[in-house]
Amino acid sequence: MSAAYFITGTDTDVGKTTVAAGLLHAARSAGLSTAAGKPVASGCEVTPKGLRNADALALLAECSVPLSYQQVNPVAFEPAIAPHLAAREAGVALTVQSLLTPMRAILAMNADFTLIEGAGGWRVPLADQDNLSDLAIALKLPVILVVGVRLGCISHALLTAEAIARDGLQLAGWVANIIDPKTSRLEENLATLAERIPAPCLGRVPKLKALSAEAVAEHLQLDLLD
Repeated sequence: MSAAYFITGTDTDVGKTTVAAGLLHAARSAGLSTAAGKPVASGCEVTPKGLRNADALALLAECSVPLSYQQVNPVAFEPAIAPHLAAREAGVALTVQSLLTPMRAILAMNADFTLIEGAGGWRVPLADQDNLSDLAIALKLPVILVVGVRLGCISHALLTAEAIARDGLQLAGWVANIIDPKTSRLEENLATLAERIPAPCLGRVPKLKALSAEAVAEHLQLDLLD
C-alpha cells in the first residue's frame, strides 16, 4: 500500500531537502519504490535544458519511479526570492490550482513512498490569498515537519505544529535537523520538542561532515510513520 506525505520546515534553510532525500533513500534501501515532487522552486540555475533547482535535483536523484525534471518541479524561478514575488515578476499565475494537477499526477503513480516538498516554512504565500499550505490541504496529505535545531527553534516548531493541526492535517512525524550543534542546552531543547510536538520523532540528523542522502538516512526511522 502506497504512502505519501507533505514535507515542510520550521523556516527556510532548515534542511527540508536534506531530510527529504534521506527519507527517500531510506525507503529505497528498504526495498520501496519512491517518488517526489517539488511543486515550486525559486533560486534556480539557468542551464541548456532550462531552469534547474538543486533541491529538486536532489529529490529526483532519490526517485526510483521514472520521472522527468519537469514532473518533479513544474514551476521554477531563477531569483532566490519568495515564490509569490518571483511569480509576480515573471508574470506567472501561481495558485494552488496550478500546482494540484502535476502533484496529483505524481501521487497517481502510486509509489510505495512519495514525498511532496514545500518551500520555506508552512505558511508560504502563493498568489492572491493562496498559500503553499493550501496545496497540502487540497492533497489531503499527512505532514512531516523538519525542525532546524538552533536557538529559537522550539517556538517555531510548536507554532508550525499548531498551524498544521488547525488546517486539519495530521502531523505524521518530525525530524530534528541539528543546524547548530553548539546550541546551548541542546539535549534539553530536544527533550522539550519531543514532549510538546504531538507526533513521533523520526530521527536526529547531526551536523555531518560529508552530507549525502545515504548518510542522512542512517539517522532516520521510517517505521515510526503511520
